[in-house]
Amino acid sequence: MNPTELTATELVTAYTAGALSPVEATQAVLDAIDERDPEINSFCLVDSERALKQAKQAEERYRRGHVKGLLDGVPISIKDIFLTKGWPTLRGSQCIDPAQEWTIDSPITARLREDGMVFVGKTTTPEIAWKATTDSPLTGITRNPADPSKTAGGSSGGSAAAVAAGLGPCSVGTDGGGSIRIPASFCGIVGFKPTHGRIPMFPASPFGPLAHGGPMTRTVEDTALLMDILSLPDPRDPTYLGPTFTTYRGQMNRDVRGLGVAYSKNLGYVTVDPEVAAIVDAAVRQLDEAGLPVTEADPGFSDPLEAFELLWAAGAAALLAGFPEGSREKVDPELGKVWDAGNSYSAVEYLEARGVAAQLGIIMGNFHNIHNLLITPTMPITAFEAGHDVPPDSGLKSWPQWTQFSYPFNMTQQPAISIPVGTTKAGLPVGLQIIGPRHSDDLVLAVARYAEHVLSV
Repeated sequence: MNPTELTATELVTAYTAGALSPVEATQAVLDAIDERDPEINSFCLVDSERALKQAKQAEERYRRGHVKGLLDGVPISIKDIFLTKGWPTLRGSQCIDPAQEWTIDSPITARLREDGMVFVGKTTTPEIAWKATTDSPLTGITRNPADPSKTAGGSSGGSAAAVAAGLGPCSVGTDGGGSIRIPASFCGIVGFKPTHGRIPMFPASPFGPLAHGGPMTRTVEDTALLMDILSLPDPRDPTYLGPTFTTYRGQMNRDVRGLGVAYSKNLGYVTVDPEVAAIVDAAVRQLDEAGLPVTEADPGFSDPLEAFELLWAAGAAALLAGFPEGSREKVDPELGKVWDAGNSYSAVEYLEARGVAAQLGIIMGNFHNIHNLLITPTMPITAFEAGHDVPPDSGLKSWPQWTQFSYPFNMTQQPAISIPVGTTKAGLPVGLQIIGPRHSDDLVLAVARYAEHVLSV
């Protein structure tokens, strides 16, 4: 039994049966990090001593039969955006002083700690999680385990690469324009962006309702378990939606056959790589044949790129305004340009862009009165050469220009998940995205679990 090949759920089963201990599992993950991470660079901090101490405490709880939570003793990594007591949170930036006191857990890290999970380290992010690839002046380039010459995607690329490479069964990331789903698709794992406010966040993000936190795992079941942990209350987030009446794991296996599902190949405006399109088309046909009736339909909105980029730049400028004097010359040069753009917008322009997002939400609300769910490719392309913000020789200028399937659903605040559905001839993963109405997180997970089962047969 290789602990690094087990899911979080399988690890808990093995711990409970006495077939494996949290210490053995944690040590196996730490050994795998030592062996594999120099190539892919998914971790910016590894704390073996603390991880093994937490694992020994979990081992003793299992010995006494008094476990703390659902995933007690399971190793997990944390994107270096979330405040974590005792560890610096540098956000991929050279402008943050690592020597300051780090005494606060974000809601996400607080809930994971209360559950008894083992913190092995923090994963890489582009500076302030600003783009859809993962490289920064502080930590360098994070690479794709499927092909280290390719990008892992971003901005939660470190988390996706770690999970895909077996450096822990799960991680947590952020998603402001696709930052969980993009690297999940590129690396071949499950990545879930829940409804905005479902998982409490602190400090409040300057990206506002675009910003979500969520789990990154190898299975939908592990995602559902993490959602049961992460969605617990925290008074520091005034946008928190409140406790759910059921558990996500309990709803995950409910019968979803017969639901009305729409499939949009391109949202009406996206150019999709033919090999990606063929893989997703084949997966959708399997779902239809398995009892999930699929109708081809586009939502009916045009590309909201201009409004999204304005909202994104304004949020980045607001965040960076709190950085120390002189930071403009130290940040990622392309981020510096976004900073400048954000500072140029007026409050009226910002509110007009928020109006575009509101109109998108109305369109999708009406769409879901007809179709329970929407399926799309997660990404129109596969992972490209690492170290670039856009595919080389594409003529594109910014990362949202190649992520058109993801950011509209940050603007609408809807739950969306990416699950792996195949690989190209070159061995690069392809993801399928499932989107539901706001507050339908349990339904999205249930359909994703059903799709996972159908497509694995």
